[in-house]
Amino acid sequence: MKPTVLLLALVLAAPAWAQAPEQKPAPQEAAKPPAKEATKTAAKRHRRWHEDARHCLELPTNTEIIKCAEVYL
Repeated sequence: MKPTVLLLALVLAAPAWAQAPEQKPAPQEAAKPPAKEATKTAAKRHRRWHEDARHCLELPTNTEIIKCAEVYL
């Protein structure tokens, strides 16, 4: 009985698997140029991971040390 029920379930489910999922068409939006602020910040952000950040350890509080060191990440 169990193999018959399994076979029947597969036969009934086969048409559902055969159907392709409905795909919505992609919206046709014009390519927008990036915001000026985003470009400026990207240009200003300079990778400094190769520079020495030990001077940050001379700051008085842990919060100031962390903020200073984040620039070098």
